[in-house]
Amino acid sequence: MSGRFVRASKYRHVFGQSTKKEQCYDNLRISKNAWDTNLIKANPHYISVNWEASGGGAFAVIPIDERGRLPEQLPLFRGHTAAVLDTDWSPFDDSLIASGSDDAKVFIWKVPEGFTLHTDADEPQDVKPVSRLTGHSRKVGHVLFNPAAANVLASSSGDYTIKLWDVEAGTPQLSLKHGDIVQSLSWSANGSLMVTTCRDKKLRIWDARQQKPVHEVAGHSGAKNSRAVWMGEHDRVATTGFSRMSDRQLGLWDIRAPREPMGGFQILDSISGVCMPFWDDGTQMLYLAGKGDGNIRYYEYEHDKFEYLSEYKSADPQRGIAFLPKRGVNIHANEVMRAFKTVGDSYIEPVSFVVPRRAEVFQNDIYPPTVGTKPAMSASDWFAGKEGLPPKISLEDVYDGQEPTEIQSEVVSRPSTSGAAAAPAQAPAPTKTEPEPTKTASAPAPAPAPVNVSRGPPPSMKDNKDSMAAMASRFADNDDEDSSSDDETSSFEEIPKPVERPTASRQVEQQRAAEPSPPRQKELPAPFGTGAPAAAAVAPSPAAAPTPKEPTAVPEQANGPARTPSSAAAGAAAGIRDYLQDIKATLEQQKQQMAAQTEQIAALVAEVGALKEKLGAAEGKERAA
Repeated sequence: MSGRFVRASKYRHVFGQSTKKEQCYDNLRISKNAWDTNLIKANPHYISVNWEASGGGAFAVIPIDERGRLPEQLPLFRGHTAAVLDTDWSPFDDSLIASGSDDAKVFIWKVPEGFTLHTDADEPQDVKPVSRLTGHSRKVGHVLFNPAAANVLASSSGDYTIKLWDVEAGTPQLSLKHGDIVQSLSWSANGSLMVTTCRDKKLRIWDARQQKPVHEVAGHSGAKNSRAVWMGEHDRVATTGFSRMSDRQLGLWDIRAPREPMGGFQILDSISGVCMPFWDDGTQMLYLAGKGDGNIRYYEYEHDKFEYLSEYKSADPQRGIAFLPKRGVNIHANEVMRAFKTVGDSYIEPVSFVVPRRAEVFQNDIYPPTVGTKPAMSASDWFAGKEGLPPKISLEDVYDGQEPTEIQSEVVSRPSTSGAAAAPAQAPAPTKTEPEPTKTASAPAPAPAPVNVSRGPPPSMKDNKDSMAAMASRFADNDDEDSSSDDETSSFEEIPKPVERPTASRQVEQQRAAEPSPPRQKELPAPFGTGAPAAAAVAPSPAAAPTPKEPTAVPEQANGPARTPSSAAAGAAAGIRDYLQDIKATLEQQKQQMAAQTEQIAALVAEVGALKEKLGAAEGKERAA
């Protein structure tokens, strides 16, 4: 365990807990329609499931407390003339549900008061719709209520549009046009924006009431369906899809600049089933459930990335799955989320995700306030342009069995559709006639950062060939001035300057490498193997150090702690001569080794030739015999 880092998280040990067969919802006939949908939806009181019905479309509503084997004859919600493809519960009325069908209709239903599946009648009476919404020309594949406004419904259709309905008025108010069939849609927390994925492999962020996309970018490149979910009150979107190689992917997008996913696409596996994402805003967790496999992965969102937590594994694959709103979980058992998965088209199994804790008190750190049943505005207010988050309720009151206290939600700033967020979709790209520097011409240039010569790269051979005498002279004269100016402009903590500088020549070379060399009056012959003059060039100043061959008088302070320019230049020149001598010795040694190897190769060639002659002679004798 030494050196291993474990990320701290209160959800690191969350585990999925399955349910016994007798506590599931058995004896069902779940729809076998091939349309890509979740098949079931759930709220704290009911579960809706698409039904395999003859003579028209229907779906069943199951009270969440009526578990076990259900009756052979159930009261169904009938009215569609073709198969029901999707349903959705109203977030503010647990008895109101919408359905979309292959007959291009959207129906609104009301669950009767005291509804139950167990009746004494020979044939249970079916439930009829309370409202019929017509306007689509092809099948309606998805329906989704607005999470902030009451009675605002979105429906997607095979006619490549999403219609926004005022359920009370029964008419479509707005329409969002796409280039192909919509595969998934999700609202933002305040219900003003929407994200959609489409069969044309585009990801679109919509300003719903403007009826135009704020952003339209390339999504997952695979041919199979992709899904998208808005991450609660964040300005982030999570998507699942496939790559060109049919690998399942997970993407995290910033809606303000969604040109590409943050950190790229994360590859999950190579399973062919569509991955269904679900977001829990209370725990900041993302759940991924794949069609055709029994596993449910869950991640924690932190620091703009998804941290993998664990995985619920099951041998029973699911075709459809639904997650319960947070106000319906079992708080006394530390249940943070509950899923309902279809198994074998015959029964629904609940799966509880629990945080293991021993304390039998309310855990306020894992149960923050959650959205209640009161909307932020009416449908007319929403279509008029109003925005807001619905009020939240305290789960601690629910834990104590009291009437939940209403808590006003903090207003989050909505990304502007006319400002930076809309720039990629509305503003044209800069052209050559309008260069980018014109925008920053009036801005003052930032002051250059002070250069720390001790952190530069090591000197190269080219740098060593410059005039060491001039460099040392400049360094000795300007040492105090440079250090004082660096102290004034540097933002780092002041550190006392060491007295001795064992690598002063290297620091001098680094400091003057970027400066033009001073004019030279005389150059020595080029050393062996180079085309440049020798390092000990003569500086133009009369006080410059002479060449190393000429003896010079050393001032008295040369014996002190500071080095004079002449001594620095002489030491550098001597070091270069020694370095060149080493190079010559190495080249000479290599030359001798190459000569020896050449002689050995020649001897081997001669030996091979002699062997060939002997072999030829032996073959000639055999042929003669």
